[in-house]
Amino acid sequence: MKITSYKDFETSKNPHGVDARIIFNSDAVQVVHISLGKGEGLKLHTTPIDVFFYILEGEGYLEIGEETQKVSKDMLIDSPKDIPHRPFNEDSEIFRFLVVKLKK
Repeated sequence: MKITSYKDFETSKNPHGVDARIIFNSDAVQVVHISLGKGEGLKLHTTPIDVFFYILEGEGYLEIGEETQKVSKDMLIDSPKDIPHRPFNEDSEIFRFLVVKLKK
């Protein structure tokens, strides 16, 4: 058994300029831990694979396609491939979530 904390991983360089840490990576799946402070967010982008978001802490917003919803702890949000999406934080001190990328 191997036990680690997201804090054990370095922040990955990314075009969004946010704290994003790849905490698991295999041929089948990649898991990224993202922390957004107040006023931070990812740029609108698409992915060529399906992803889902799992909210760990705080409240924030997810824009997927033409829809934007407020999300909070313990919610799971599906984001289909090739649909523009972006999570962002307007109000919370911290908004932490996992992005799980299902590789094919």
